[in-house]
Amino acid sequence: MLSATDNAYLNSSEPDTPMGNYLRCHWHPVALSEEVAKPDCAPIRLKVMGEDLLLFRDSKGKTGLIEPFCAHRGADLFFGRNEECGIRCIYHGWKYDIHGNCIDMPNVPKDAAYHGKIKIKAYPTQEFADMVWAYMGPPDIQPFEVPQLEAGLVPPSHRYVTKRLVECNWTHSMEGALDTAHFSFLHMPAPAFRKDDSSNIAADESRIRWLRNDPAPRFKIIDHEVGFLIGGARNADPGDHYWRLTQYMLPTHSITPSAMPNETYYGYSWVPIDDHSCWMYVYAWHPDQAISDEERKKYIKGGYGQFAELGPGYVPLRNRSNSYLMSREEQKTISFTGIRGIAEQDQMAQESQGYVIDRTKENLSPTDVGIIRFRKLLLQEAKAFAAGKKPDSPNKAKDYCVRGGGAHTKSSLALEQVMEERFGSITGKVDYANN
Repeated sequence: MLSATDNAYLNSSEPDTPMGNYLRCHWHPVALSEEVAKPDCAPIRLKVMGEDLLLFRDSKGKTGLIEPFCAHRGADLFFGRNEECGIRCIYHGWKYDIHGNCIDMPNVPKDAAYHGKIKIKAYPTQEFADMVWAYMGPPDIQPFEVPQLEAGLVPPSHRYVTKRLVECNWTHSMEGALDTAHFSFLHMPAPAFRKDDSSNIAADESRIRWLRNDPAPRFKIIDHEVGFLIGGARNADPGDHYWRLTQYMLPTHSITPSAMPNETYYGYSWVPIDDHSCWMYVYAWHPDQAISDEERKKYIKGGYGQFAELGPGYVPLRNRSNSYLMSREEQKTISFTGIRGIAEQDQMAQESQGYVIDRTKENLSPTDVGIIRFRKLLLQEAKAFAAGKKPDSPNKAKDYCVRGGGAHTKSSLALEQVMEERFGSITGKVDYANN
C-alpha cells in the first residue's frame, strides 16, 4: 500500500503539482488527427491535465494548441473563425496563429505600444501515429522528438488508432494494464459458457485454459532505458510455460501482452483530462502487413479485446452511467462478469475502484509486483524532477520502440531467454535504423 501523501502525489496531474510538472516534461497525445482532419476545419475544445485548451488546424495544415480565450476581453475562441492561417475572435476580430501570436488587431491603432506584441499561451504540437501530440512543459527542456512508438513507424495501412474516455484517474487505469493476473478471472467465460455465444470472448481455447488453470503467475521485471518489461509465467501444458510480456514506458505508455508470434501488436497511451478522468489512446499495428478492412470493422465494433465499442465523442457505449449494460443472466451463462467486451470489462474494474483510488486501504499480493514497480518508478522520477533533476526519458525517443506479447515456451527458459527467443532482444527493443 501507499502512504496518503504518496497516493495524493501519484494521482495529481493538475498544473503546478509535482506530478503534473513531471508529466509536462514529456510529449503527450492530445487528440486524434481525424478530430481536426482538414485545414480550416472547426476547432475542438480540449482539457489536458486540468488545462482548458483549443486545438485547430490552420490553412496550411499545421496544428495549433492555444488557450481558448481572446486576450482582448476574454471571448471564447472556440466560436472564432478558423481562416487564413489563424483563429479570429468573433467579438472584435483579433486573430491568433498556431503559436498564440495575435497577428491582427483591427480595432487597435497601428502605432499603439502593444500592437503586434500580444500573445496568448500556446503549446508546441507534432503529429505522429495519427495522433496530435503536445509538449506542455518548460521550453528549455523540450525534447525534439515525440516517443517513437512502433505504431507510428509502420505505414499508415499497417495501423489502427482510436481513443476512449476513461472515467477514473489515469494511474489506476494504467495499473489495470500492468496487472495481467486479473485475466484468470475478469475475462474468463462462465463455467456454463456455450460456444455459440462467444462473440465477446477470446477465441484461443489453449490460452483460456492456461489462464484459468493458473491464477497466480510468477513475475519477473527487466528494467530498460525508459521503463521496464514485466514477464508473467503461467503453467501451460506439462513442461511448458505461457508467458505474458507487458511493457511500461515512462510516463504513460504500455504495450499489451496479448500478441503471439505473427499476430497484431497493441498499445496504449493515457493522457489525464483531470484527476478524475483521462483519455486512453489505443493502437493496433502489424510490422509486416496491412490491417485489413475486415479487421478495422471489428475494431470499430469493439473486437479483439483491446477496443471498446464507442458512441459519440469516443465514449464507450457500455460505461459507468449505465453500469456497463451488465447482464446477470450472461454472468451465469456466458462470461465471468456479464459485461460484453474485454475492454469494457477492464474499464468496469478500474472505474469501480472510484474516480481516485485510496491506496492506503490496499492489501497487495505477489502478483502485484508490476504495479508496485510502476508506482515506485513514477514517484521516484517525479520527486527527482521536483528536486531539480531533469528527466532522461523525454530525450530517449527511440527507446520507446519496443514490443510486448505472449510466448509459449519450455518451462526451463528464464525470462531473458524468452525475450531473446520471442523478440530478439532482452528488453523487446526494435531497432528500426537497422531493419
